[in-house]
Parts: sequence; C-alpha cells; structure tokens
Amino acid sequence: MPAIERSRPQAPPLAKIVLWVTLLLLHTPILVMILGALIEKTPDSWSWTLRWFAEVVNDQALMDALKNSVFVGVIASLLSTVIGTSAAVGLYRSAGGWRWAVEGLSVVSLVFPEIVFALSLLSLFFILQFELGLTTVVIAHVSFSISYVMMTVGARLATLDRSLEDAARDLGATEWQTYRSVVLPLLVPSVIGGGALSFLLSFDDFLITYFVNGVGQDTLPVKLYTAMKLGVSPKLNALSSLMFVMTLLALIFFFRSSAFRVFFEARGKHESKSEKENP
Repeated sequence: MPAIERSRPQAPPLAKIVLWVTLLLLHTPILVMILGALIEKTPDSWSWTLRWFAEVVNDQALMDALKNSVFVGVIASLLSTVIGTSAAVGLYRSAGGWRWAVEGLSVVSLVFPEIVFALSLLSLFFILQFELGLTTVVIAHVSFSISYVMMTVGARLATLDRSLEDAARDLGATEWQTYRSVVLPLLVPSVIGGGALSFLLSFDDFLITYFVNGVGQDTLPVKLYTAMKLGVSPKLNALSSLMFVMTLLALIFFFRSSAFRVFFEARGKHESKSEKENP
C-alpha cells in the first residue's frame, strides 16, 4: 500500500506578515549601522568607502582595546569551559539532594540582574583588596560563563547512554579511561559549543566589565561606550560593524559545532577499523 504523503501545514498569512515585520524591525538598525560605516557623505553627494574601517584599524587605542577583549575572552572561555565541564560531569555522576541545590545555584547567575551581579563582584574585589584590571575582568567573566557551559554540557550528559560506561568498565577500563575514551569524545560538540558561547558572552559584555575594570585597560565594548559619549560617527559605526561580524562568526561557529562531532565520530570509526585490521 503506497505511503500517504502529508503536506506540511502552512502558517497563516498574518503570521508570515508579523514574522517579516519583526525581522525587519530587528535588523534595520544593524543595516543602518553598516551603511553608515560604508558611506562617506559630502555636501553634494555620497560614495562608498572603506576609509572608516581603515581608521579603526590604524587607531592604536581601539586596537589595544580589541586585544584586551580577545585576551579576556579567550582566557575566560578556556577557564569556564574546563571548570564548567568538570562541574557538569561531577553533578552527572552524583546523587542526593545537594545535587539539585548546586544546579539551582548555578542558574542564579543566569537570572540575577546583571547590575546587581556586577556590584556584588565589585564589593568582593574591594573586600579582598584586589587591584582592578584585566585579572578581575577575567574572574568576573568566568563567574557568569560557567553556568552556560554547565547547562550546555549537562544537556548533552542527560542524553548519554550509561550502558556505554558500564560496558567500558566490564572490559577492564578504569574510571579515568572510561571518561577519556568514552564520555569525553561524546561531549566534544557540547564542550566546544559551550566554550564558543562563553567567549561570545565575554567578548560582548559591557556592564560587568565596566564595573570591575581598571584604569587604562578598557575592553572594546567599554571603549566603544566611552567614545559614543562624544557622539556617533562613521568610525564608531565601522567599529560596531566589526564587532557585529565577529559576534556573527562566533554564533555560526557555535551552531555548527555539530561538524566537530561528525569529525570525531568518523575519526573514532577509522581508529577502530585500524585496530581490527592491525591487532
């Protein structure tokens, strides 16, 4: 009996109109910003130009701020990925009421008002007599990025088949060998995704960075905010456009992290095949 093909239900015309209007409202400011960076106006006409991007690149203060943002983002994402992954695995292997308490506390930074979180961190650094600078910024970024890594890795752990670990132990694998050879390869996509997400959050963060940053060590968002006090210019549009492109690339990397999973799965199959052919 031939299979009955069911057509996919179509959205109502009004819903499509609302969707396109919403997308237009969301992306029009971004388009205006990019056009403002690419257009040079004169009293009589206008022309396309890359002059403002060149000025951004040649501005040493902005480049120093970019280096600070990349440095803080990389260090914070690496630390939060390691700590968050370890915490997620530890909670996955634990039992008892305290597990739910820890998971609940890990979500606090996600729902806590950002300005209150920034003030609490500033108070902590003041009590500990930490000198404000890039070190305190990294600590602050790690503190709110860990939760995102824990949620990303924890969601992957919840779908793992525990029988794989039991099979590895039955074959004589130790706890560390089971984690390294069975659990960790299955977590690679979520670990990479969590790391990319934490880098993105760290690179774009302004409010917390503004509170815990030291003098003369501004990150790019803080530098942009300081420059905007003098008014919006094509140069600032160019800088904002570059930040938008970097954020977009990070998002694409985050959502396409499944490609890494395919790579590692294919590599694992190849190694298994080689071991069978060459015992």
